Amino acid sequence: MSPTNPRVAVLGPGGVGGLIGALLARDGHRVGCLAGEQTAATLRQDGLRVESTRYGNFTAAVEADTCLREPVDALFVTVKQTALDQALERVPAGILGDALVIPLLNGLDHLAVLRRRYPSATVAAGTIKVEATRTAPGHIVHTSPFAHLELAAPPARPAAPLDRLADCLRQAGLGVTLRTDETAMIWDKLAFLAPFALLATRYGADLGAVRSERRAELVAVLDEITTVARAAGAPMTVESLLSFFDGAPQTMKSSMQRDAEAGRPLELDAIGGAVLRAGATHGVETPAMARLVAEVARTAHEVV
Repeated sequence: MSPTNPRVAVLGPGGVGGLIGALLARDGHRVGCLAGEQTAATLRQDGLRVESTRYGNFTAAVEADTCLREPVDALFVTVKQTALDQALERVPAGILGDALVIPLLNGLDHLAVLRRRYPSATVAAGTIKVEATRTAPGHIVHTSPFAHLELAAPPARPAAPLDRLADCLRQAGLGVTLRTDETAMIWDKLAFLAPFALLATRYGADLGAVRSERRAELVAVLDEITTVARAAGAPMTVESLLSFFDGAPQTMKSSMQRDAEAGRPLELDAIGGAVLRAGATHGVETPAMARLVAEVARTAHEVV
């Protein structure tokens, strides 16, 4: 990776990827976005337009194409899990080479998928806490007062490239924490996201309503998911997660809920299914989670 100005590609310049790409481009980095032809053409002509109470309103010029045609130092993978397989066709392994790959996807299964597909690359686990939405191609609305990444270098891989990328992200205005345990980091995100996304989608509620009107069900699901997480090697408690729920902005809506409202495919398997599979693997029963997943699936089917 270039020590001063890494070349960055963003696979899926939606709410999350578009915000990261725009901030890096505004800070002077060369950013290329990989997307469908129509979106790529819009980005080449108009750039990435951001509306944010934290970062202001601005437009950042970026490169855009339908596939990766030259090596980059870092690739952010920011598509939905439901679109991952098709999106990866835009990134040939031979061109990507030994780049640093940062997936910011929900769930647990994508790390293994990416590491098998790109054996020469360094696939570092990543999560992000942010509320950002693509309202139109190239138009990103960032509504949360935060945008914070957590990154963890994989075992037996040098940490220096990740350290340098983290410095660039911080310089661009993003919060970044480097972790040493990717399992704990991924479960920290999933243990909050799964209950929030499933309950918010099931009841059409924002976070404030979930933690107040559905608190008993929330606690039951948190009890199951923390038990699964501990069995997987990620120590956490119901009390710590409830504290996070109680401190988060009450008007937050989950991306799954937004997808449901828009009639888009849900990341139900990546989020809820991942917890159920992990529970089965570790011999932990998850009846409250299983019931909630089934209800969301049935509701989504009825809407369709």
